[in-house]
Amino acid sequence: MLGLGVMVLSFAIMKGFKQEVREKIRGFSGDIQVLKLDLNTSYENSPVADSPAFVAQLKAKKLYTHIMPFATIPCIIKANDEIEGVVMKGVNRDYDWAFFNKIMVAGKVPDFRDTVASQKQIMISQHTADRLKLKVGDDFLMYFIKESLHKRKFKITGIFTTGIEEVDKTFVVGDINLIRKINHWPPDYIGGYEIQVKQFEDIDAANAAMADVIPTTLKTFTVMESFAQIFDWLTKIDINTQIMLVLMLIVAVINMISAMLIMILERTAMIGMLKAMGARTQTIQQIFLINAFYLISLGLILGNAFGLGIAYLQQQSHWIKLDQESYYMKYVPIKVEWLDVVELNLGTLVISLIVLIGPSLLVSRILPVKAIQFK
Repeated sequence: MLGLGVMVLSFAIMKGFKQEVREKIRGFSGDIQVLKLDLNTSYENSPVADSPAFVAQLKAKKLYTHIMPFATIPCIIKANDEIEGVVMKGVNRDYDWAFFNKIMVAGKVPDFRDTVASQKQIMISQHTADRLKLKVGDDFLMYFIKESLHKRKFKITGIFTTGIEEVDKTFVVGDINLIRKINHWPPDYIGGYEIQVKQFEDIDAANAAMADVIPTTLKTFTVMESFAQIFDWLTKIDINTQIMLVLMLIVAVINMISAMLIMILERTAMIGMLKAMGARTQTIQQIFLINAFYLISLGLILGNAFGLGIAYLQQQSHWIKLDQESYYMKYVPIKVEWLDVVELNLGTLVISLIVLIGPSLLVSRILPVKAIQFK
């Protein structure tokens, strides 16, 4: 019961944790980014011309849910006698705000209906707000270091928190038109495209499909490449879960072997009587294996109730908390996939029964005369 319950919980937590972290990164940066093909690796994008024809070709493939222009530029915030280096991510009114609406701590997203006012509005992370002692509605100065120093005054419209330290420490979100103005770009120039696909599992296929239509002056990066360190870390979580699975299975098997040996020793006299009455060794083995199957099945039922019960309770109440700075989220996430539960149950049942065949062979070594006298 405990072994299966822990295995079910381990898989549910691992899948939930990976999904939560993955969705946060995807929500902020998209699944695929299309940038200019050059050697620029800085936070300041090289400009490319917005290509409606390229966007139309991508939409025709129906692999992508959103194709959004963006640009980034490094800058420095000065507020309350403090300074903080950040990167401004500029977007336009067509940006998909569904993710930000979910992670908004206070305020709202900038209003892009007024193209002049939107260039004075900004969203910052809770991390930046705490460091600079800012709140929604406050004003601050932001400096852009180009050939000459550009200074702009912004009003905070919203505060968000992704829980991803690399994002919250680095980015603020504003209007792409301001970045165009500071960089002296033409009105139709952007830093690149942020593209979202329907299913995370389709990213590689969607990236490969883009090769047929992407201009030779552009290149693509998947979210796994942009945040390679985090995705490598998520991959290592699978190893931890596999180790936990093996350890729990070993414990369960050892317990069942011990139980089988105890049952045989307790029923030695009965085994001798059955043999004396003509019962075959294989028939007696089957009796013990059927009894073991009953015990294993009872353990599986209780184990599922234990594991899935705690998982459901955590899903509904989030009563097990986490340190967000260390784990990227405030509570233990849960994602139960029923295929995993079925496979764990079948695997535990089959492995336990196969392993118990060995101890059941002890029945063949019991002699009827000595067994009947055994007390």
